[in-house]
Amino acid sequence: MRIRVINPNTTASMTTLIEVSARAVAGPGVVVEAVTPAMGPASIESHYDEALAVPGLLAEIIAGERDGADGHVIACFGDPGLDAAREIASGPVVGIAEAAMHAATLVGRGFSVVTTLGRTAGRAHDLARRYTATGACKGVHACEIPVLELETDPTVLPRVVALARHALDHDGSDVIVLGCAGMAGLCADVSRRVGVPVIDGVTAATLLVQSLVTLGLGTSKRDEYAPPLVKAYSGRLSDFMQPGRDGSRQGGVRAKEGLV
Repeated sequence: MRIRVINPNTTASMTTLIEVSARAVAGPGVVVEAVTPAMGPASIESHYDEALAVPGLLAEIIAGERDGADGHVIACFGDPGLDAAREIASGPVVGIAEAAMHAATLVGRGFSVVTTLGRTAGRAHDLARRYTATGACKGVHACEIPVLELETDPTVLPRVVALARHALDHDGSDVIVLGCAGMAGLCADVSRRVGVPVIDGVTAATLLVQSLVTLGLGTSKRDEYAPPLVKAYSGRLSDFMQPGRDGSRQGGVRAKEGLV
């Protein structure tokens, strides 16, 4: 089994950290490859960043299909491009916010998200409403550390721990979800210090993709997640037109039999 983990930003050092976390939980015979897009923002901390990360992300999905990946993980807590990726991938595609929030509902009655910047809290709330039952997400709390400083700021761990304790007390939650792929390496330390389950979406999504592939399950291609309709793409997006079975050009990819 081959799982391709895509870091939608272009910071290679973060991709390396993500890969270490994903490989740590992969089962026997599972090959995990983490990749960095050739284009996109250095970090994703706004709607603008997220929108501009999607073309590079989709290019990596297309490359993964061509290279025989069995499933994909989108390793950014905003889950950018998730629906679009599911249209063009033959195997399962899972976002790390999606995986972490679902996992949190299995081990507690309510969870709090500890994330990077406060400006991303609205997106986290939006995703919680999509993925979980009303009231499952008790709150979203930001440590106000930019994504690219998570690797270098020596105060990251104590600040995240303090914020997690505050979230548990303030929200009445019993699980913490870490709201950034760059926090993946903090999971065990934070959990040990605050005494509740702490969930990192990178590992949760990797294991969920592994389970779906083992079960022989991929995204349904009926209706909404069917391959994109055939049409022209212009300018810098012209490379995203791929040949269909009939030789036509479409905004998708057919890398495996059965995906038009």
